[in-house]
Amino acid sequence: MLRNGLANSSGSRNDGTSVFSQTEHTVVAAYLIVAGGISILSNLIVLGIFIKYKELRTPTNAIIINLAFTDIGVSSIGYPMSAASDLHGSWKFGYAGCQIYAGLNIFFGMASIGLLTVVAMDRYLTVCRPDISFVSFTMMVIVINFIVPLTVMFYCYYHVTRSINSHATGDCTAHLSRDWVHQVDVTKMSVIMILMFLLAWSPYSIVCLWACFGDPKKIPPSMAIIAPLFAKSSTFYNPCIYVVANRKFRRAMFAMFKCQPHQTVPVTSTFLMDMPQSPLASGRI
Repeated sequence: MLRNGLANSSGSRNDGTSVFSQTEHTVVAAYLIVAGGISILSNLIVLGIFIKYKELRTPTNAIIINLAFTDIGVSSIGYPMSAASDLHGSWKFGYAGCQIYAGLNIFFGMASIGLLTVVAMDRYLTVCRPDISFVSFTMMVIVINFIVPLTVMFYCYYHVTRSINSHATGDCTAHLSRDWVHQVDVTKMSVIMILMFLLAWSPYSIVCLWACFGDPKKIPPSMAIIAPLFAKSSTFYNPCIYVVANRKFRRAMFAMFKCQPHQTVPVTSTFLMDMPQSPLASGRI
């Protein structure tokens, strides 16, 4: 569906032929090449200016630097793939290329919108509310990046847990399948990741709130050091959770270490005859 949608947005019919002439495709490709070249060159100049002149490296301009990186990402990935497809007359990079193209463009586009929003809020807090800019910015970051995501996570997994428990206690013959048990494993893994996320980022949030509403000088030095270390720890314990909490991932990892081909990854058949009377009881969260 995504591939067909992208193909149609480039002027291609479902049969692979284009609704535009090759001349029109060439004009579009020329525009993309010129625009992409100008975009990459101008954003590289922006980055070069920030590298050369240290006085420009202010907190606000740091956002502009990140915006330049996202613009370069779109220009160096999205523009060339689109231009090559226009010169070809239809989408040129197959299904995998379509997914990569769409995913990266969405990522860089959302990052650009987010950064522009942050720039606007920074200007508002700095110019209109200078007295409370630090407190407001910190509270906004905590609410948007910590409290709101946690609320959504807890809401979703509360209902997922209820659904799993209802299947575990009811007549769930239709759900005794390898896929269903895998879904329970993935759910347990996700809940563990959320709890570890909470453990990692809560100390850092507490330190930030303390700095906003209390006396920053009274924050214990050990806490000021340990809190960010806890936050950074999430980068290495997530892979450990994948292995510990997801049996399918664990089997695949062992197979990879044993240099087994993909098709010979062992898959255990757990189920109608091997399951206990309450097959999902052990999968409760």
